Amino acid sequence: MFIADDFFYFYVMKKYAIIVAGGSGKRMESATPKQFIEICGLPIILHTLKTFATAVPDIEFVVVVNSKWRFLWKSVYDKHPVGNTMITIDGGPTRFHSVKNGLTKITNTDSVVAIHDAVRPLVNMDVIKTCFREAELFGNAIPVVPIQDSVRKRTGAFNEPIDRKNLLIVQTPQCFQTALIKKAYIQNFDEKFTDDAIVYENDGGQIRLVKGNHENIKITTPSDLLIAEAILKKRMQQ
Repeated sequence: MFIADDFFYFYVMKKYAIIVAGGSGKRMESATPKQFIEICGLPIILHTLKTFATAVPDIEFVVVVNSKWRFLWKSVYDKHPVGNTMITIDGGPTRFHSVKNGLTKITNTDSVVAIHDAVRPLVNMDVIKTCFREAELFGNAIPVVPIQDSVRKRTGAFNEPIDRKNLLIVQTPQCFQTALIKKAYIQNFDEKFTDDAIVYENDGGQIRLVKGNHENIKITTPSDLLIAEAILKKRMQQ
C-alpha cells in the first residue's frame, strides 16, 4: 500500500521490534535483572513494550532474553500481556549475537525492524514513529541527542578538552529495513560492534541520524531508576 506523506509516496512496510532484554543487572546491584524491576507498577520491559505498541499498534515483537531468565519473562508476560504477536528467543554472549539471534525470527524481509534496549522505557512515541518512517524511506534511522556536559579526553597522564558541538549521544530504537540489517549481521563479530549502527556502517551502510529525546536514558544504575520513575509518574499525570 502506498501512502502520500508531504512530497513522498512510500510503501508502508510491516514493522517489527527486537527488544534486547539479556542484561543481568550487575551495575544495578540487584538479584533481579534490571529489565524486570518494577517502576510505577510495571516491570521496565512492559513499559517499553507498551510504548511501542501504542506508537505502532500492529507491531510484532521479538524479545531476546538470557536463557536462564526465560521463566521469569514468561511469568511477567503472562501477568501483563500486551496483545501483540510476541516471539521469545535466547540471547547470545554479546549484544551482537543476541540481535543476530533475534533477526533470525523475522522472515519477512519486506519490512522495517527497530532494535531497542528493553531498559529504555522512556523513549518518546514520536521518536519511534520518526525512526520507522525515516528507515522506510532511507534504509535506516538512528536517534541521537547532543551532549550537554563539557567533555575531556584523557591520554596517559595528560588530558584536554574536546569541542562538544559535534559530539552526539546515540540512543535506540535503531531502525533498519530488515533485508539490509540482516545482510549486515552476516559479518563475523568484532569487539567494536557496540551497537547496530556500527554493524550496519561496517557493511558499507551510511547512517541517517534523527532527533532523539533526552529522557530516553538506558536504565543501568539505581539512580537511573529514580529518574525513570519520576518521569513516568509525570507522564501518567498528563
